[in-house]
Amino acid sequence: MDLTTPHGPAVAEIDEVADPRFLLVLTHGSAGGVDVPDLLAVRDAAVGIGGVVARVLQPFRMRGARAPGSAVKQDEAWATLAGELQGRYPGLPLVQGGRSNGARVACRTARQVRAEAVVALAFPLHPPGRPDRSRAGELRAAGVDVLVVNGDRDPFGVPEAADATRLVVLPGEGHDLKKDPARVGEVVAEWLGVRMRSGSA
Repeated sequence: MDLTTPHGPAVAEIDEVADPRFLLVLTHGSAGGVDVPDLLAVRDAAVGIGGVVARVLQPFRMRGARAPGSAVKQDEAWATLAGELQGRYPGLPLVQGGRSNGARVACRTARQVRAEAVVALAFPLHPPGRPDRSRAGELRAAGVDVLVVNGDRDPFGVPEAADATRLVVLPGEGHDLKKDPARVGEVVAEWLGVRMRSGSA
């Protein structure tokens, strides 16, 4: 699905289900795409519990850039494309998330797009070697329940449990979460399954 934003086009790869319970919009990190192992595993797991899943390639990656640039422009683009996807699936609760930089965007825009929950994979707590530059405030300011899934060997750090609704730290995993991506999917599906059944995030 082609999406139009104020800062260029985006594309969503959409997996639908027969009787959808929620819409999960996922996106990539700064230099990656939407076919990385953890995003695919989350896609598969969410489809298995009744989620329509849209994996979004953001405008900056469509341009070939490896860094998102202005956070304000990135968030504006995200809010627009999230609205387009919500319009395609009216009435479905929205959950949004992503890995690394994508997790940050999902947290920063959650209130604006009226998301019911956020899935933050490999949340980059700080730049490597710079623990003084914490981004924990983005998690705390999301305004909705946030699941964080990080590896214990992530050079970008691991958030504190108090900064999220639920923190799952996977042993032996680095920033790419590719050692056991199926486990990442299981964690997300277990957390979302409870929330989507209860009708509350």
